Amino acid sequence: MKASQRIFIAKLSGIIWLQHRRDYMSLPDAFSCDPDLLGCLLMQALSSNIFLALRALCLFELETGYIGVGEAEEDQMFYYFIKSKRNPEEDPLLVWLSGGPGCSSLTGLFYENGPLAFNVEPYNGSIPSLVSATYSWTKVANIIYLDQPVGTGFSYSRNPFADRPSDTRAAKRVNVFLRQWLDKHPEYFSNPFYVTGNSYSGKVVPAIVQEISNGNYICCKPQINLQGYVIGNPITNFDFDNKTRVPFAHGMALISDELSESMKRSCGGDYFHVDPLNTECLKLVKDYKKSVSRVHEANVLQSNCDKTSPDCYMYRYSLSEYWANSDSVRSALTVAKGTKGKWEQCNWSLNCKQDIQSSISYHMNNSVKGYRSLILRSLNFSIIEKWRPWMIQDKVAGYTQTYANKMTYATVKGGGHTPEYKPVESFILFERWISGQTL
Repeated sequence: MKASQRIFIAKLSGIIWLQHRRDYMSLPDAFSCDPDLLGCLLMQALSSNIFLALRALCLFELETGYIGVGEAEEDQMFYYFIKSKRNPEEDPLLVWLSGGPGCSSLTGLFYENGPLAFNVEPYNGSIPSLVSATYSWTKVANIIYLDQPVGTGFSYSRNPFADRPSDTRAAKRVNVFLRQWLDKHPEYFSNPFYVTGNSYSGKVVPAIVQEISNGNYICCKPQINLQGYVIGNPITNFDFDNKTRVPFAHGMALISDELSESMKRSCGGDYFHVDPLNTECLKLVKDYKKSVSRVHEANVLQSNCDKTSPDCYMYRYSLSEYWANSDSVRSALTVAKGTKGKWEQCNWSLNCKQDIQSSISYHMNNSVKGYRSLILRSLNFSIIEKWRPWMIQDKVAGYTQTYANKMTYATVKGGGHTPEYKPVESFILFERWISGQTL
C-alpha cells in the first residue's frame, strides 16, 4: 500500500506552502488570509517540498493517498481527506461518494460541499485557479472523498483481469477500505461515522451501511462507529424513478396539461419501457422529450447551453479535467505514475454491473437497526412529525417530514440535482441534521 501525503495549507511569502511528508508539522497560530492570492500555480516538486498557490481564504489540511483493497491489495482506492475546521477530534467523520457510477469524488470536493471551488473564467492553457468555498461541509465534519468503484477518478486496479465492478462489490470494497483507513488513522475511531453521497450512490450508500453494520457485528476490526447516512436526490429504483419524470415535468410546467393527460391514458404510467406496437405512446414520449430538451436536466430552472462557453453554467465542469490532467497537480497529489491516462470527471465507460435493482430493502434493514438517515421517504413508516417548512431566519428554505426509525426527509426549495445549486441551504440543512438539531 502506498503512503499517503498530508498537505498543510498556509500563507507563506505570498504563496501557499504545502509540506509533503508523513510527520505532522505544526502550523503558525496566527494566519492571515490574503484574498488577492492568484490562481493555482503548481511548481515542480523539489525534495519533500511542494509549492501550490491556491487563492484560498481559509486554512485546512488535505491528505491524499491510496488504500490497497483485496487479497493482494490489487484495488488501489484513491482518496482526499479534509479535516473539520471546527473540532476534528470530535466532529463526525464522513465518507463522500459521487454518483455515476464512475464519477470522481473530486466532483463533490470542488463543486458540491468541499472547501475549494474553481474560479470560473475562460481557460487560457494554465492550471485553473481555485477559490475558497464559503459553505463547505468540512466546517463541521471530517470528510473522506473516495474515488470508487475502481476505475473512477484516480483509483485503479493492478490486476488487468480484475472482476467487472458492480454495486455490491463496490459496497464490500468500500467497507474494507474504511476499516483499513481507520486502522491507519486510529484517532478517528470514536468519531460518529456517516456514509454520504448523492445521485447513483443512492443505490450503493445503503448497501455500504449494511456491509459496515454486518462487519461490526460478525467479524471485522477496527469497529466503525456507524451512526447513519445521508443521500441527496438518490436513485432508489430506476423503474420507479423514471416513471416520476413525466409527472415532475408536468408539475414544473415543462409540459402541457394536454400532453400529460394523453401520456397517462396511452402509456399507462410507464414512459420508458414502451411497447413498440404502442405507436401513440411512442409519439407522445417523443413530444415530451422535445419539450424538455432545452432544459438542464440537473436543474430545470436552467437552460441547456454550449458547455464550451464560459457563459454556460456547465462550463465549470471542464475545469476539473484541465486541473486533474496536469502533471504538476498529479505530482502534488502523489498520483501513482502510469496508473491513469486521461482523468475524467465521470468515467462513463466503466461498465459497472448495476446489480442492485432497488435500494429499498437496504433502507428497511438499516432502519430496523436504528441508523439515522437524511433524505428518504415512502417506506410506509409512521410519521413522527408532519410535513412542514424548514426555515432559514424567517424564510422558507424547503420542507421536511420525520418518520419513525430515525428517518428524515427534506427538500431544498429551488434546488437542483446536487448541493451545488443551493450551497447555503444545503449546508445549513446538513449542519442542523448532523448536529441533532431540529431542521
